[in-house]
Amino acid sequence: MNFLNFENQDGIKGEMEFLLNYILELLKGCFLIEVFTLFKITKELEARQNSIIALFNFIGNLDICISIASLRAGESATCLPKLTKETNKVIVENIYHPLITNCVTNSLNIGENSILITGSNMSGKSTFLRTFCINSILAQTIYTCFADKFESPILKQYSSIRIDDNLFQGKSYYFEEVSIMATLIAEVERPFQNLFILDEVFKGTNTIERIASSKAILSYLNRKNNIVIVATHDIELSEMLKSEYELYHFTETIENDILDFDHKIKSGQLKTRNAIKLLELSDYPLDIINEAKQISETLQIKLT
Repeated sequence: MNFLNFENQDGIKGEMEFLLNYILELLKGCFLIEVFTLFKITKELEARQNSIIALFNFIGNLDICISIASLRAGESATCLPKLTKETNKVIVENIYHPLITNCVTNSLNIGENSILITGSNMSGKSTFLRTFCINSILAQTIYTCFADKFESPILKQYSSIRIDDNLFQGKSYYFEEVSIMATLIAEVERPFQNLFILDEVFKGTNTIERIASSKAILSYLNRKNNIVIVATHDIELSEMLKSEYELYHFTETIENDILDFDHKIKSGQLKTRNAIKLLELSDYPLDIINEAKQISETLQIKLT
């Protein structure tokens, strides 16, 4: 019997709550209470817009400063860059890529001429280009570099390192290269100093036109105070550009049929090649290896 009384009381209570909610919603609908409240909040936010933006920027800057301070205090070796007014002069010592564990460090001194890097496959050319570009950007953004020393003028960075064709837009690999290179060329005559980072120029076309176009483009990009750092497999460019570019290279040693890379940049022109050796180490048929070597020697004699 008591149970029935409680059930009845709960039922009456639920009906009363429903009635009160209904009346409340009716009042809000009639007097547009929620609409006026929304407009009041909106006007309040608009009136305090500058204060909200200032608070947002303050919190953002504080968060960035804490992150940078933590980075500098961490285990990674970092330095404060020196941003100079000298043009065409960049000095880096023991620079490395922050995302590569136990990354090999390198040093480079850029003077009047730009840099042309040749090197074997897997020797470290592309990694060095990425390392240099990343640190140049970090120097001008968070004022922190992954190096022992980084001295550079203010630069605008442009790169052509990884290019893909676009099946959906109907663009071939070579057409993508042409489009990107045109963007870089358009920046040459602008009134500021640029850093152009290039990993192979026009890989998507034939050897003769690639070398001819590459030479012309690299000479054009090297105008004014622009700095160009380019990596290439075309050793022929070394001879063509030796008056405009300082020559550097990456190389390897072969011991007991094992390729060993030290990933250290070295001054001068590359004298060795390893593409056919890689085929041999990968157990390609001997007929392929012998024919490739014979053709390579014949072409080398013709070019020289």
